[in-house]
Amino acid sequence: MQEIADTYHISKNHLMKIIHQLGQLGYVETIRGRNGGIRLGKDPKEINIGEVVSKTEEDFYMVDCFKEGGSYCVLTPACKLKHALHEALQAFINVLSSYTLEELVVNKEELQKYDY
Repeated sequence: MQEIADTYHISKNHLMKIIHQLGQLGYVETIRGRNGGIRLGKDPKEINIGEVVSKTEEDFYMVDCFKEGGSYCVLTPACKLKHALHEALQAFINVLSSYTLEELVVNKEELQKYDY
């Protein structure tokens, strides 16, 4: 984890939380011990990007009125924005759901040549 944190300039603490959550969902496996580390828990073609995003994001509240019991807005009865944002969010998830991890890393050699 330290190597990943250093390479991608990510907080190790934050990365540990992400890895833990992905592990609970079965996307990664953690290996303890001296030669331990992390590896995928599923075949890359079985990891759907939209599913990962949907399962790992706590909420998609783009505006406060999306929340159950969120703040009241005087425009709510006539507001069209909430519907438009909800539709856009669904389109976002649908596009991500059309990809697997395997499809996003087909250029592995090209991705590895960049000096982070």
